[in-house]
Amino acid sequence: MGKYDELRDFLRHQRLAQVTLTFAEVAGVVPGGLPPSAYVHRAWWANEESGTHSHARSWLHAGYRTTDVNLTAGRVTFTRAD
Repeated sequence: MGKYDELRDFLRHQRLAQVTLTFAEVAGVVPGGLPPSAYVHRAWWANEESGTHSHARSWLHAGYRTTDVNLTAGRVTFTRAD
């Protein structure tokens, strides 16, 4: 089981086309929370399926993409991929 599997499963159970969560809410779903880079680097939230970005694969495999990241407010919006 990967660190971000619970985030994937959480998003899979969502019925909304868009889900906006605070970083604290996302961290609450991920065992051990989010790394410091998630709070300061927009690139951490990029929709990259290749490489070592298992966190991005978690929401992509749940059928979502990040569409808005607000580092100042500490929130992210996931939107269902078409």
